[in-house]
This record gives sequence, C-alpha cells and structure tokens, in this order.
Amino acid sequence: MGPLRVCGYAGFSRRAARIGPARRSAPEEHPPGSDEDPVESIITPYDGSLRRGHRVLALESGAFMSRHPVTVVTGGSRGIGAAVCVRLAGDGHDIALGYRSDAAAADAVAEAVRETGRRCVTVRMDTTDEAGVDRLFETAAADLGPVTGLVNNAGVGGPTGSLADADAAGLRRALDVNVVGYLLCARRAVRDMSRTGGGAIVNMSSAAATLGSPGEYVHYAAAKAAVDTMTIGLSKEVAAAGIRVNAVSPGIIRTDFHEDPERPDKAAAGIPLGRPGQPEEVAGAVAWLLSDDASYATGAILRVAGGR
Repeated sequence: MGPLRVCGYAGFSRRAARIGPARRSAPEEHPPGSDEDPVESIITPYDGSLRRGHRVLALESGAFMSRHPVTVVTGGSRGIGAAVCVRLAGDGHDIALGYRSDAAAADAVAEAVRETGRRCVTVRMDTTDEAGVDRLFETAAADLGPVTGLVNNAGVGGPTGSLADADAAGLRRALDVNVVGYLLCARRAVRDMSRTGGGAIVNMSSAAATLGSPGEYVHYAAAKAAVDTMTIGLSKEVAAAGIRVNAVSPGIIRTDFHEDPERPDKAAAGIPLGRPGQPEEVAGAVAWLLSDDASYATGAILRVAGGR
C-alpha cells in the first residue's frame, strides 16, 4: 500500500487519496519546500489530524510537512483588495497580488504583506486577458507553491448615471472585467486546485446585485448578480473536487472606487448601521470564508452591507 496524501488547504478538502512514489517532474507532487529546496516548515510525523490554517503535504517517507496557504488576489493594489492582502497575510497566507496599472501601489501592499512575515509576489496583468491570468497563477505556483485560494476582486464600475445615457464601450468593459474576468480566473483556479487537492474561491460581489443601483450603474448591478449566480453554480460543480466557492457582497465601503469621493458619507443616512463600511471589515469576511471555520460553507453569498 502506497503512502497517503492528505490533499488541500485544511478545511477545504479532508479526503485522503492513494498515490504512488512521487515523480520529480510533476509539480503537484514535488512542490517547493521538498528535498530539492530549502525546507522552512517543521516536518513532523502525521498524527491523524489536519493542522489548522495550513496546507498539508505528504512526503514519500510517510512524514508530513505543513505549508502556509497560497492565495491569489486580483485587484490587490488598492481598496478592498489591498485590505484583503494584508489581512490574509496576517492569517498566514502567502499572497500573489494581481494588479492592472499602479505598480507603486502594488509594491506598497506587497511590502505590508512582507512585514507580517509572509511572502508576496506582484504580477501586472488584466483579468480579461487569458494569458495574463495564466501568468499570474504560474508565477504564484512557481514562487510560492501550489495555489490554495483565489479572491476574485478586480472590478470596475463603468459609466455612472442612467442606463439610457451609458456608452456601449463602457458597458462592455464593465461586463468584461466584472464577469468574464471572474470566470477566467475561477476557471484557472479550478484547473489548478483540482490537481492539487482542492482549495477555496471567494468572489467579490456587491449589494448592488439585489438593490439594482437605479440611476447609478444598473449595468454594474447586473454584472454582480451574474457573479452571485456564478458562485452558486460553480460551488456545486466543483464540490466533489474539494473546492469551495463563496462570495462576499459589500455595501457602500469607504474606498477610492467611487467616482464621487463623498458618496459613502452621503449614503450613510440610508444605511441601517448609520455609516459606510471599511475595507478591513470586508477583508475579515473574506478571511473567514477562506478559513477552516468556513469548511462547510460553499455557495454562500455573505452580505457585508451594514444592513442594506
């Protein structure tokens, strides 16, 4: 009987699968941190339990070593994405940060991640470009190890105002980034995670998906409703592979996403909690959905909207 491998990031997949002798040419069976690379983790005999918050990999000798989870975050250079990167790093994640244009902002977030003691790589890319998505995931796997998590966060609001006044190019760009970009990133994550024992995906939705955002950006609300449906459908499609898929649905959050910087405060009167949210509050919800504590949660849309 061959050695057993406990696959995946703890809480994502608790299935054990039989494997034969490790082949050095197979990345998923010979990740960084093996006998060809410096081992930073403590190697201990497997005691029958999964170590909380860490990826557990089998060694040919029967010993197991713990790895920190590796999470890809798109749109990680500012706002909610930046807060997610720093929060996850504090929870022990190594981060692959995808960004579109602001290298200085991405570098600043990467430095904040490294100050927590975790690793971070940054990749300039566009989530609507298949080659860029592949480059982000390949860099993450090569530099940090097998990807265990994806936070689909990159997004654009598009034109604001009534739909009747919106230009077609702006509408197409918004749908391309907010829907197609999410699908491309999730597709790559599923392909990788299904080969390495599972993982978790968190899609950034919006309370606009159910509120509709009339007079502001109906097209954005429609795109986020598509994200909710994608989350539910994909969660069922990939559950057997040990992959969980959930979404966080923020309300009005104080970030530079808004065309009108005063919008969060202007909207406070219509929020039951009486204030706009902070990026760190959304990041906390994302961190929970990626954690062991959410191991039985999949297909969920977690609303973080102050009661709206």
